[in-house]
Order: sequence, then structure tokens, then C-alpha cells
Amino acid sequence: MPGKFEIKKAKNGQFHFNLKATNGQVILTSEMYTTKRSAKNGIASVMKNGAEDGQFARLESKSKKPYFTLKAKNHQVIGQSEMYETEKARENGIKSVMKNAPGAKIEDLTIA
Repeated sequence: MPGKFEIKKAKNGQFHFNLKATNGQVILTSEMYTTKRSAKNGIASVMKNGAEDGQFARLESKSKKPYFTLKAKNHQVIGQSEMYETEKARENGIKSVMKNAPGAKIEDLTIA
């Protein structure tokens, strides 16, 4: 069973989404979007690009914590991971995105 995308609305009125693994853990967080349509386009981009290892940038924070970003073909960042304790944990996070993103369902949490 694949994971799911959750679309949320921030207090400032913008939209963002999280990709969650089947265990409920957030594995990728999007940027903020001005419209829900833009957020849905971002989800479509994650579904498309999230299956390709070459679209992931493996990075290190200023505090030396490994993390990754997922980029679209135009090199724009479409999502970022949490900070991990080890590079192995980061690789597991990337594998989880690759496994969960392509077939994930979309849950719109902005609808009351």
C-alpha cells in the first residue's frame, strides 16, 4: 500500500503538502503555494520525479545533519525531508519517497 499526500492550509492562507509513508511518518514536505491548484501541481511533480534517484539532492545542514531535497526536471525544489541523524537514515528516507510517491493517494485536509 502506497503512502499519501496531505494538503493543508497554513494560517497565512497558503497551501502546502506532506507526503506520508504507510506508517504515518512525514517523509517529504513541500514549499508554500498561493493556491490549492499549485499545491496539486506540486504533488503531481513529486509523483513524477519522486521515482527517480537522480532528482534527489543529498545535502547536509549547517549543524551537519543529513537531509535531502527533491527537484523537478527544471531544478526547482519541490520538497524537502526532515533532518536525519545518519546518511543511512537519509538514504532510507529517499527510498521511502521513491516507493510511496508514485501511487500515493491525495487527502485534502482543507475541506471542512
